[in-house]
Amino acid sequence: MSAPAAAAPTTMPGNTWMAPLLILVIGAFMAILDTSIVNVAIPDMMNIFGVDQAKIEWVSTAYTLALGVITPLSAWLGARFGLKNMYMVALVIFTIGSVLCGLSWSLNSMIFFRIIQAVGGGLIMPAVQAMMIRMVPRNQLGAAGGIFGMAVLLAPAIGPTLGGYLVEFVNWRWIFMINLPIGIIGIFLALRRVHQFPPGNAGKFDFPGAVGIALALFTLLLATSEQASWGGWSAEPVVLLLFISLMSFIAFIWWELSIEEPLLNLRLFKYPSFSIANVLLMLISISMFGVLFYLPVYLQTIRGIGAFQSGLQQLPPALLTGMIMPIAGRLYDKIGPKILIPVGLLVMAYGMFLFRDLTIDTPVVTIILWNCVRSVGMGLAMIPTQSASMSEIPPAQSGQASAITNIVNRLGGTFGIVIMVQMFDHYNHLQVAGYANLMQQGNPVQTNLMQEGVAKLQATGMSFHQARIVFMSLWQREMATTAFTNTFDIVMVIIAASLVGCAGLALFLRKGQVKSDEPGHIME
Repeated sequence: MSAPAAAAPTTMPGNTWMAPLLILVIGAFMAILDTSIVNVAIPDMMNIFGVDQAKIEWVSTAYTLALGVITPLSAWLGARFGLKNMYMVALVIFTIGSVLCGLSWSLNSMIFFRIIQAVGGGLIMPAVQAMMIRMVPRNQLGAAGGIFGMAVLLAPAIGPTLGGYLVEFVNWRWIFMINLPIGIIGIFLALRRVHQFPPGNAGKFDFPGAVGIALALFTLLLATSEQASWGGWSAEPVVLLLFISLMSFIAFIWWELSIEEPLLNLRLFKYPSFSIANVLLMLISISMFGVLFYLPVYLQTIRGIGAFQSGLQQLPPALLTGMIMPIAGRLYDKIGPKILIPVGLLVMAYGMFLFRDLTIDTPVVTIILWNCVRSVGMGLAMIPTQSASMSEIPPAQSGQASAITNIVNRLGGTFGIVIMVQMFDHYNHLQVAGYANLMQQGNPVQTNLMQEGVAKLQATGMSFHQARIVFMSLWQREMATTAFTNTFDIVMVIIAASLVGCAGLALFLRKGQVKSDEPGHIME
């Protein structure tokens, strides 16, 4: 049996859906922006609140955990109160939470207000996606996805640039306060121009399902966020949390498939394109967030570029992605996913592969060009994949589908960083150990370099002992930076190879259509 329908379809004719969708994108952009813009203000918060790195990380962790708990409830809330009503309330909560974060006076108050902010943010994205699917004709879903995708991909890239500027030249509190005028404008425009989506047959609230998915996501996200500070993946608290998460997921899936009115309609995975596209979206998210995590580290730590300038280096690729998305969306409407998505994934893979030549001396312009190639592939692949995931879903089930897809994207972003960190630590350890062995084994090349370096330092007036200490310090620093860039090269090649495999999987996607007179029937 299927989950209860959300409401009757309310497709808008022609291009009349474009203005309402642009208004809804304001809220989506704000919600996604806040996941990346906060990171640049972490050092300032540490100084203001007088806390260490381990404690300040809860500013981000609390937001992530709250998102994981609230997002699964979006489908039922949208059906019970109406999608527009849910979106409006969510945007109000998010805006109020942002202002409170900007006014926070301690770490505990900041964490509490971030949770309030996340309650709104966790409902905004599913509401926007569900309304988009409901009001846009299926033959224009790709074009609509291109507009929506600008929020999905531009916000994480613009976040560090905007955040860096506000932190460096204004005040760190403005990374939150800036949401107030934008939120007010978004609320006003949505009230005036966005179509009303009436409540549907929400059915009885699935309390066991809500507890199961909330517990599963909460424990999983907590384990992945805190495992490094708790002693790694083998630490007892981490293992316990992962076990609870696994058991909760199994119980949740069994329960959802055994009742008539589930919280999340897992039966939607019977549609092949929905299943395949969600796998691809998770893998694309892993690669996207992995690069967004480590490229700024390289630019700031290895190259010594400031946070604002580092963000600027990522702006051209982000803008290029924004230009490509609408084009990709319209191409999807014309030719479908079978050519467009594999080509996009292969271009993205090639952009990743170019980073195999990254060194500590690579010109910044070259890095931007490589990242632009990756961004072109991202723009070609992401939106058509999202459109394909929804192309077979009956409009009445749009809320359920968007809730599931948002959970998948959330897990993809989280695991993207976790997997990247694990791979990076592994290969970086191998690189550092390799350099250390060369020196310890008396490698002739390394020995000659050390002798020449010590001699040059002695020529400045240092004693042999002082010169050797200084040289070893400089050599260890160079070894660390070289190991970092070499590791970055290796990880980029691994991600590129995985994207090539994804391109093969994308060949099985199809552009389904839902008959207007038979909401649940799919035809080619």
